Amino acid sequence: MADKENCARVTRSAARKRVPEDGPRTAHAADKRQRVVLGELRNLSNATAGSRPPLGLKEEGDKPKSRGRKKRPQVQPDEQKGEEREKPLVNGTAVVDIDSSIGDPQLCAHYAPDIYRYLRSMEVESKRRPLADFIEAVQKDVTANMRGILVDWLVEVAEEYKLISDTLYLTISYIDRFLSSNPINRQRLQLLGVSCMLIASKYEEISPPHVEDFCYITDNTYTKEEVVKMESEILKFLKFEMGNPTIKTFLRRFIRAGQDDCKSPSLQLEFMSNYLAELSLLDYSCTRFLPSVVAASSVFLARFTMNPDTHPWTPTLQHYSGYKPSELDDCVQAIHDMQLNRKASSLVAIRDKYKQHKFKCVGTMLSPSEIPPSYFENIS
Repeated sequence: MADKENCARVTRSAARKRVPEDGPRTAHAADKRQRVVLGELRNLSNATAGSRPPLGLKEEGDKPKSRGRKKRPQVQPDEQKGEEREKPLVNGTAVVDIDSSIGDPQLCAHYAPDIYRYLRSMEVESKRRPLADFIEAVQKDVTANMRGILVDWLVEVAEEYKLISDTLYLTISYIDRFLSSNPINRQRLQLLGVSCMLIASKYEEISPPHVEDFCYITDNTYTKEEVVKMESEILKFLKFEMGNPTIKTFLRRFIRAGQDDCKSPSLQLEFMSNYLAELSLLDYSCTRFLPSVVAASSVFLARFTMNPDTHPWTPTLQHYSGYKPSELDDCVQAIHDMQLNRKASSLVAIRDKYKQHKFKCVGTMLSPSEIPPSYFENIS
């Protein structure tokens, strides 16, 4: 008995020294527990603490697990819930589910409809919309032609500094909203443009250009202090709410809905839609349309340009855009006039940009001079 008590009082360090002599320990085997990888945790039922075995110890009857990691099948959110996606209908016709084929979980395909419903509710808010007649109602020294020249020049600036298209669209949104409430003279219009692009770059770009870059691009017409001061005025006007759904926000989704085969996207349709959407930025009359309307109209006209003999609108496009062909008539005609250069515009930055091979030369593609009225009738 005394020998057992003495054994119990042996220190752990002494016990470790005795391992080579006595062989493997058995009394303290349960103290050194195996590390458990998070993926190997079992779903144990709720039980008392005493009834649950320590983590890392096998229950009786457990089968040994292989050390190799099994490849788990990718499960879509609907499959996790045990639900089957219900295919929407347009006039009794099933539309293509453009979200089911997305394998990237970061695109949040399951939540996309809710996200775009929220964006549609945001774009109609008055604080995010310019006035339809701000040139006539607010501005005294700035004309629609001057605005177009500014936009055309900003397209070149965005190309020079390799800015993404989201930055360009956000810049134009800031300009139009600021001009809707603040009359300025024509000498400060370019200052407004570069300051808005500076803010949009900081919001969208990973490495935005510096203030000095925007001063340089204006041939140092404005000083750094003037740009920073105008930036402050714009931010105060926006109440530091820089985020805003733009044409590009909706264009991505509508282009995907406009693909005949969602599994093999058409770059030509994407570039043509982007080209027509950017042309709409030049036209002051297009500011009266919601960004989602311009995006849908651009896809409509792009499909018509590429295949004039086929109805450009489909049940899938109608479902995901939320617009019928008749609701796009005015906007499509306005962009079509810009595409055919019926207004004899000398603004060529966007046209030259999309004549490049990297955009598949969509700027050189010609569209029929007239769109059949039947294409604007609702789908039956």
